[in-house]
Amino acid sequence: MTGFRDFLTRFRPAASPGRAAPGGVPADRSAELRAELAPPLALLEQAEAEARTVRERADAAAASRRREAAQQAEAIVAAAREEARTVRARTAERLLRVAEGEAAALLAEAERETVAVRDRARSRTPALADRVAALVLEDLAAEQASPPPPESRRAPDRAGPREGGP
Repeated sequence: MTGFRDFLTRFRPAASPGRAAPGGVPADRSAELRAELAPPLALLEQAEAEARTVRERADAAAASRRREAAQQAEAIVAAAREEARTVRARTAERLLRVAEGEAAALLAEAERETVAVRDRARSRTPALADRVAALVLEDLAAEQASPPPPESRRAPDRAGPREGGP
């Protein structure tokens, strides 16, 4: 909508005073502005279209890179899991070898101790056997030296030794 001032400018003289001139047509400022701004606005629309295209390409490239990054991350995780399995297997194998070595060392130590105990037993057995035999002979000699208790002196409620068992 045109303002009041624009309305009044229509009635201004179109030329300087003097002889009569043919009637002038009032100026249309909005048409002039449209004509003046049409080329830059057309360029602006073109720039907006180019910017939209660039944004769409950038969105597509970003989505593609995200997909590639996700695939690469999955590949890295899969490789890391496989490497972890390998490391676990190597570590278990190494620990098994260490444990087997320790077990072999313990077994060798136990065998050495067994041999030492057997040697001590062999060296001590004759003396202990002689000592036990001497004690048994001493006990037998003591029994033969003392007379057996008379049966009349036994307590009436106690029975003597039974035949065939204790």
